[in-house]
Amino acid sequence: MIPDLKYDDKGLIPTIIQDSENGDVLMLAYMNKESLKMTIDTGFTHFWSRSRQKYWKKGETSGHVQEVKEILYDCDGDTLLVKVIQHGPGACHTGNRTCFYRNIIKT
Repeated sequence: MIPDLKYDDKGLIPTIIQDSENGDVLMLAYMNKESLKMTIDTGFTHFWSRSRQKYWKKGETSGHVQEVKEILYDCDGDTLLVKVIQHGPGACHTGNRTCFYRNIIKT
C-alpha cells in the first residue's frame, strides 16, 4: 500500500537511491505516483525524467539496473529513500559508481 505522500506542484517527489549493502548514496532522481507504482510492481527502479518528459527504468539501455530492497519515506512524507542492489559497475551515466563523486570541500 502506498502511503499518502507529498508530491510537488508537478506531481514529483525527490528520490534518493542508496546502496543497500554499503550505504553509498548512488543518485537522486524524481518519481511520480505512476513511476513509484512501477517500481513497486517490478522490483526495479523507475523514474520520471524531467528533461525528457517520460518514464525510464534505470539501466534499461546500459543493463545497470537497480534491484529494490526497501523503500522508505521521510517524516514529512515529501522525500523517498530507495535502498537497492546496484547491478553493473555503477549508477551514474558518467560511468562512476555514484553520481556524487565530486566534492566542494573536504576537511
